[in-house]
Amino acid sequence: MNINRKINIISNKNLESIKTSMKLKEKLSQRGFIISEKYDKNAELNICVGGDGAFLRAVHRNNFTSIPFIGINTGHLGFFQEIAPVNIDNFILKYINNEYTVEEIYLVSAEIFTRKKRYYLTAVNEVVIKGTHSKVIHLDLFIDGNHLEKFSGDGLIISTPVGSTAHNLSAGGSIVYPSLKTLQITPLAPINSKAYRSLIKSVIIPGDLTIKIKPEHYYTNSTLILNDGMEFKYDNIKHINLKISKRKIYKLVFDKDIYWNNLKDKFI
Repeated sequence: MNINRKINIISNKNLESIKTSMKLKEKLSQRGFIISEKYDKNAELNICVGGDGAFLRAVHRNNFTSIPFIGINTGHLGFFQEIAPVNIDNFILKYINNEYTVEEIYLVSAEIFTRKKRYYLTAVNEVVIKGTHSKVIHLDLFIDGNHLEKFSGDGLIISTPVGSTAHNLSAGGSIVYPSLKTLQITPLAPINSKAYRSLIKSVIIPGDLTIKIKPEHYYTNSTLILNDGMEFKYDNIKHINLKISKRKIYKLVFDKDIYWNNLKDKFI
């Protein structure tokens, strides 16, 4: 029996997720775990039931908690979600026997400077800087204080290693192994003409460098920031600093080969 060992089950609201959560709660309770009705900050584990969107929402809503996560996939892609619903019994047994490792997941932080205030965002996958209403935007890009380019196009994606297989990959960026402490800058529909010249490939940089993005003055009020897909709009943006966050989240890994298996099964 596992007396006083608390676990949070975080589920989305689709029928399959609700049924899986009820089954999971019953099986864990039989093993002596306490399943909180509400989110418990003293729990030892967060089990997220759903797809990748549910995983990201759980991380954001619970303020990037240090309590480790594990995902049960009832969604589509399920890149974050290692456990299939049919393998719940095996998962519980392995968890009780400590047959897992804990993986650190690096995050990206954005510091948005406006004329009057400073705002902070943190993302698991990526931060996207683009024009409102899908307008072309012009951005000065600096890396560690060095001006790299005046970008012209739809926008720029700044992705983490785990986010490299999300929006970044769809935009033509590279896949980066999750344990590498890096950030990737990937252009969205860059313009190359006699008037504008932009990099057409992604750039991968060390995580201890700061990326600075400065909208051309015409675009200080028409810049949109997407933080893991959530939209934020700020007026009078002077510049945006992005770097690897000091915060991390943690994920249990039960299969050492899960990353490569996921790449093969879900993307090839």
